[in-house]
Amino acid sequence: MMILDAIAKALRMEAKDMRELFEEGIQMMRMNYYPPCPQPEKVFGLTPHSDSIGLTILLQINEVEGLQIKKDGMWVPVKPLPDTFIVNIGDILEIVTNGAYRSIEHRAIVNSTKERLSIATFYSPRYDGQVGPAPSLITPQAPALYKRIGVVQYFQDFFAREPRGKSYLDAMKIENDDQELNAMNRPQY
Repeated sequence: MMILDAIAKALRMEAKDMRELFEEGIQMMRMNYYPPCPQPEKVFGLTPHSDSIGLTILLQINEVEGLQIKKDGMWVPVKPLPDTFIVNIGDILEIVTNGAYRSIEHRAIVNSTKERLSIATFYSPRYDGQVGPAPSLITPQAPALYKRIGVVQYFQDFFAREPRGKSYLDAMKIENDDQELNAMNRPQY
């Protein structure tokens, strides 16, 4: 919760908006093993996607490159640094912050000669919560950019789709030309 509290504070968001959704939320872990592959250009370790959850914390165990993020339409490798964590904003956090913090599209590629190991922990909201922009961030000048939906329904809809980039996040957006203009004028973190 410390990272989420810091995000709320940075946005001048009421702490209760973040805490009501994420306190007693669900935390999952996954260990990833990517074996060496003699033809790495023919496979993905993990296809391009953004994380559906609130926050991902990743430890790249053996410092072998493989994680890439999409920036300005290009794939950029994330160089592993010893004893460091990578913190990824997930789609739910982008929705809660009404687009101030953006989730990142990423993928994992394999190495031709070395195995790659990583451990990820995913922090999700409580299942009885509602996913939507934090009420304390919504004003007439900054209207909601995303729909409000129950957490269970959010995940049911998310997993019913083929994971492709940030397509589900796009489906959660409220279509409104005025809101697109407001979004362009908002600070992003």
